Amino acid sequence: MDDNQTIDQDRILKINIEEEMKSSYIDYSMSVIVARALPDVRDGFKPVHRRILFGMLGIGNTSDKPYKKCARVVGEVLGKYHPHGDSSVYGALVRMGQDWNMRYTLVDGQGNFGSVDGDSPAAMRYTECRLSKIGEHVMDDLEKDTVNMTNNFDDTLKEPSVMPTKIPNLLVNGANGIAVGMATNVPTHNLNEVIDGCCAYIDNPDIDLDGLMQYIKAPDFPTGAYIYGIQGVRQAYETGRGRIIMRAKANIESNESHDKIVITEIPYGVNKAELIEYIAELVKEGKIQGIANANDESGRQGMRIVIDVKKDANANVILNKLFKMTALQSSFSVNCIALVNGRPRLLSLRDCVKYFVEHRHDVTIRRTQYDLRKAQERAHILEGLIIACDNIDEVVHIIRGSKTPVDAQHNLEQRFKLDELQSKAIVDMRLSQLTGLRMDQLHAEYDDLEKKIAYYQQILNDPELCKKVMKDDLLEVKEKFGDARRTEIKYSSEEFNPEDFYPNDPVVITVSHLGYIKRTPLNQFREQARGGVGAKGARTRDNDFTEFIYPATMHQTMLLFTRKGRVYWLKCYEIPEGDKNSKGRAIQNLLNIDKDDQVNAFLRLKGLQEEEFIKSHYVVFSTKNGTVKKTCLDQYAHPRANGVIAINIVEGDEVVDVRLTNGHNELIMANRNGRAVRFNENAIRPMGRTATGVRGIRLDSGNDACIGMIVINDPENETVMVVSEKGYGKRSSVSDYRITNRGGKGVKTLTITEKTGKLVAIKNVTDKNDLMIINKSGIVIRLAVANVRIMGRVTQGVRLINLTKKNDAIASVCKVMSSDLEATVEEESRAMWAKKSEEIKQDGTTGASDEGHAEPEAAPETSGDESTPSDEDGTDAVKGEDGDDSSDPVTPNTDFE
Repeated sequence: MDDNQTIDQDRILKINIEEEMKSSYIDYSMSVIVARALPDVRDGFKPVHRRILFGMLGIGNTSDKPYKKCARVVGEVLGKYHPHGDSSVYGALVRMGQDWNMRYTLVDGQGNFGSVDGDSPAAMRYTECRLSKIGEHVMDDLEKDTVNMTNNFDDTLKEPSVMPTKIPNLLVNGANGIAVGMATNVPTHNLNEVIDGCCAYIDNPDIDLDGLMQYIKAPDFPTGAYIYGIQGVRQAYETGRGRIIMRAKANIESNESHDKIVITEIPYGVNKAELIEYIAELVKEGKIQGIANANDESGRQGMRIVIDVKKDANANVILNKLFKMTALQSSFSVNCIALVNGRPRLLSLRDCVKYFVEHRHDVTIRRTQYDLRKAQERAHILEGLIIACDNIDEVVHIIRGSKTPVDAQHNLEQRFKLDELQSKAIVDMRLSQLTGLRMDQLHAEYDDLEKKIAYYQQILNDPELCKKVMKDDLLEVKEKFGDARRTEIKYSSEEFNPEDFYPNDPVVITVSHLGYIKRTPLNQFREQARGGVGAKGARTRDNDFTEFIYPATMHQTMLLFTRKGRVYWLKCYEIPEGDKNSKGRAIQNLLNIDKDDQVNAFLRLKGLQEEEFIKSHYVVFSTKNGTVKKTCLDQYAHPRANGVIAINIVEGDEVVDVRLTNGHNELIMANRNGRAVRFNENAIRPMGRTATGVRGIRLDSGNDACIGMIVINDPENETVMVVSEKGYGKRSSVSDYRITNRGGKGVKTLTITEKTGKLVAIKNVTDKNDLMIINKSGIVIRLAVANVRIMGRVTQGVRLINLTKKNDAIASVCKVMSSDLEATVEEESRAMWAKKSEEIKQDGTTGASDEGHAEPEAAPETSGDESTPSDEDGTDAVKGEDGDDSSDPVTPNTDFE
C-alpha cells in the first residue's frame, strides 16, 4: 500500500499555476492569430480560404468544368487540410461567392448563396460551386515550386503555406477577422487602381503615400455608394487605422402628388431588410416625420428602395435625417492588421503594397528558376538525342549488339560520352523519331530552349528585366479582370452640417423687453387677423412687451451682445420655436451668460460666409463711458459655443448700443446732460475685436454717461427723438446737429432742467413709429411719434407722459412699429406667400429661399442702423416692434427675390 502511494506521488508534477495559464493562453492566442483569424499580407488569405481554393483545384473543380456540390468541396477540405467544423468551411466558401461581400468573387456559386438582405445560404448539400476564373489566377504557377509547401495536419499531404497570387488580394477583396487581443478589418479596393499602385511601387520603391494615392484613391466597395470625405481614408492609409464614412446613393424624384427618395446603392456591410425595418420603426415612433411609406422595389435591374415623402414635407431634410439616424450613412473602421513573416503587424497602404510586390518578386524568381531548371534538363536530353540522330547507324549497331538495355546504355555512354539520362532517352526512342521531319523538330526545339534558357538567366541576373516581368504579370490580370470603380468619392467634410436638417424657410424672430426669444414660422402670421406681427396676442409677463422683431430664414445667424462686452451666436434654427401667442424662452437659458450680465443688443446676419459682405461692413459699439469702437464684421465670423470678447470693457463701463454700418454712415451719440455729437464713422479707425475703442463723446464731470447711439441713413426723412427721465421729449431735424469730429462735447439736444430731469434715450424715428415708455414703477405706455411735433434742438421739449407717482421716473424707451403699420404686415405676408406659392406651382421649387437672394420679409424692410438703405443681403434689422434704434420702416417689400 505504501509502495503504491509512493508511485502515485512520483507521478504528480508540481507546477506554478500562473506560469502554466500564461503559457497555455499564449500558445492558444498564437494559434488563433497565426492559424485561423488573421490573413497573410502576401496573399490576403486566412488558412481556411487558402485550403478551400487548394482543395477545389485538387479535385479539378475549375471554371471550365461542371459545378460540384459544396458538400463535396467541404468534405475534401475537412478530410485533407482543415480539421475544424464544417460550418466554418462552408461559411468561408459561401462568402467567397457573395458579390456584395467580395469585390471580386473567387468562387462561382450556383444555388442559394444568401442575399444582401441577410438571408442565410441554403445547406451545402443543395448548393454547388466551382472556382471562378480570377480564383484560378490566385493559384497560377503553384506547380512550379513558387511557394513553400507544408505538411497537413496528419503529415500525409502537402499544402501551400501561401498562394503565388498575381492578385493583390489583401487590398482588392479586403479581410476581416477577430483574433485574441486584436482584430483586422481591411476594406476592398478596385483591382485596376491597386495594380497601378503596385506597378508604380515597382518603378519607384521610394514612392510616398501621396504618390500611391494618385493611383489608389480610396477603397472601392462592392455595394457602390459614396465615400464621404477623404480625411479618414488618408489616415487609414497612413497609419493603418482610420474611419471611412460611407453614404448611400439616393435621389429625389418629384411628381405632381409628392416626392420620393429613391436609394439605389447602400453602404458596404449594411443589411437592406434591417435598414428598411429600422426606418419604419423611426417613423412609427415619431422620430422622423414626413414619411408616408418605405418599400423595397429591388429586382433584376438592381437595388431600389423607395421612400414616399408626404406632400407637405421637405424631401431634402428627411433624406439628411435618414443619413443621420440610420445606416444610410455608416462608417468603416479600418484596422489593417496582417501577418508579416508569421507575426501580426499594423500596416499602412505602402506596407501592404510593398510586401505584396516583394512576394511577387520571390514568386517570379522561383518560377524562373524552376523554368530554367526544366529547360536545362530538357536541353540536356535533346543534346543526347541529337547526337544519336547524327550517328544513327552506329547507335543502332551498338543497341543491336548489346545483350540487355542496360548494356546498351552503358555502351552508348562509353562511345559518345553521354550520361545515364541521355543514354536512357536514346534507348527509349521510337523508330518514328528517326524520320527526317522529327529530326528537324529536335533541332528546332533545342534552339528554342537555348533562347529560353538565355532569357531565364537574364531575368535572374537583370533586376530591371525582372521588374518588367512582374509588371507584365500584373497588367495581364488587370486587362482580364479590371473594371470601373463602383464607389464614388465625395471630397467633402465627413461631419453633418446642421443646416441640412432644417429647410431654409422664412420665420419671424421675436425678442421681448425682458429677454424672452422665440422663432415663429411665417405661415402662422398669414392665418391670423389684422394685428399681424405685433405683440397684441402674445402672452408675456407683466410689463413685458415685444421689443425686437426680425424677419429671417432658418439658416441665418443672430449675434447677441451683452453689457459686459461679449458676443454670442445663435442660428435661427437653434432658437426655440413658439406660436405667435407664446412668450418664448429666456435668453439666459440658451446661452452661457454670466449671471450678472445681460444681452442688450442684437444683429441679424444672413450668413458669415459671404466674404465680400463681412469685409465691407462694420460693428460699431458705444459704451456708457462715451467710448466708441468700430471693428470689421469678419472679426465676428467665427462662432464659439461659449461666446468671445466683442469689446474690451473697462471696470465701471458697459455696452450701451451696437450697430452694423457700411463704413460710410453717420453716428449721433448723446449723454445724460442733454448733449449730442454727430460725426462720420470714418472718424473711427477700424480696430481689433478685443480693443477698447476711442472717445466718442466727452462726458461732463460728475454722474454723466452716454445714454445711446443712433445711425443716420436718411437725414431727409429721419428725425432725432430724445426723452428725459421725467417724461419730457421732443423731435428735432437731423440737420440741426452739425457734423463735428468725434470726442467732442457736442451740442445741446435738450435743455436739461430740474423739471425735465436727465436725458435717458435718443432714437431716430419717423411718423410711422411708436414709442414704448417704461417707468421705474413698472407702468408701460405706448405713444405715437406722429403726435410729437418737430421743434428746435435747444428747447426743453413737451411733456410726453405724466408721472403720477412720487419719485417715479422713466427707466427706458423703446421704438416699435406703429399700430397702423402692424396691421399692414399681415397683408404683406399674405401677398408674399401667395406669390411664392404660385412660383412653386410653376417651377416645382421648395419653399426655402435661396441663400443668394434677399429672403422673404415678415415685416416691412427698413433702412435702419443695422444696414444700408439699399442693402438686400438680409442683414438689416427688421422693424416689427423694434427697439433697435433704427430708422422708420420704408415701403414694405413683397418680393422674395
